[in-house]
Amino acid sequence: MSLPAPSPDALAASQALQRQIAADIERQGGAIPFSRFMEQALYAPGLGYYSGGSAKLGRDGDFTTAPELTPLFGQALAHATAAIIAQSAPHILEFGAGTGKLAFDVLTELAAAGVAVESYSIVDLSGELRARQQERLKDFPQVRWLDTLPERFDGVVLGNEVLDAMPVDVVTLTEQGWQALHVTVRDGAFAWQPVAPDAALAAQIERQVPDQDTLPVGYVTEVHGAACGFMATLGRMLGKGAALLFDYGFPAREFYLGDRATGTLMCHYRHHAHPDPFYLPGLQDITAHVDFTAMALAAQEAGAEVLGYASQAGFLIGVGVGELLLRTDPSDAVRYLPQANALQKLLSPAEMGELFKVLTVGKGVELPEELLRADRTHRL
Repeated sequence: MSLPAPSPDALAASQALQRQIAADIERQGGAIPFSRFMEQALYAPGLGYYSGGSAKLGRDGDFTTAPELTPLFGQALAHATAAIIAQSAPHILEFGAGTGKLAFDVLTELAAAGVAVESYSIVDLSGELRARQQERLKDFPQVRWLDTLPERFDGVVLGNEVLDAMPVDVVTLTEQGWQALHVTVRDGAFAWQPVAPDAALAAQIERQVPDQDTLPVGYVTEVHGAACGFMATLGRMLGKGAALLFDYGFPAREFYLGDRATGTLMCHYRHHAHPDPFYLPGLQDITAHVDFTAMALAAQEAGAEVLGYASQAGFLIGVGVGELLLRTDPSDAVRYLPQANALQKLLSPAEMGELFKVLTVGKGVELPEELLRADRTHRL
């Protein structure tokens, strides 16, 4: 791969993390589940991608998210949030708040609409991002950062590109059935090693992957135990309110297809996307597409109701993002065209509009009619 070279300090940090993971592999008998590798690569204290100090988002980072593209995303989300707050409580909880841009845009729009927010809580494992959030949100006294989750939460939960960064297990279909792909060290480098799945992973595979007898030998995919656990926790935690989760992925019957035989694991390093999760651990993001059927079932079994499932384009159009764009005079090309171009990326089927979905789960509230027009819950 032809990728930008890291700085000497960044390379030294990655090498330290590699030694730490290799030592863990040795302690565990020579191999660890990929979910354990991914967890350390992303979240090892001080060295993992999200827990280290490098820039993650924007021009100097590795990727750009919807809130970073345009304030229209947060403004539109504020209108959906207001509809749920009116039925529940004036509290917002955001997971993985990035640079704080989404929180800033949501709170600004809600304030302009006269919607009071008593608390805006953020849960984020990245020390570098938390510092940026605190600077950007310093004028909003209701913002606070949590290290533990409340037992019960009433209001609105927001999560933009949170589920895709949760550790996954990688599995492959062999003549003898499913095998887990663990991580070992071979010739001084991380490598895959097939291992019989334990009972918990075997049950997760059986639960998630439909029509297994139609898949070819050699098929590789991911199963999402950590994200399912998160959704179950969310389902139990929600009192009266709803969670809106934006991410890229598919329902199960579109996820596990014969022509998606190499899985969806993807890495992002300095705005370059590539498939090698073992490249410079700690310096790159590692993600997998989301199985929204598994997410919906996990929340539902924990007591939440599936309120909606839509494409990002359908959701944003439903909450009036087009009208929000027209606040900027189209004749003012200098201001209007950048916003219009950014919105095109959010809505276009060839960009984020169709690949990104919005799953809404909750208790005791209903989505506004304009959002239900784009609902695809029947496809989960």
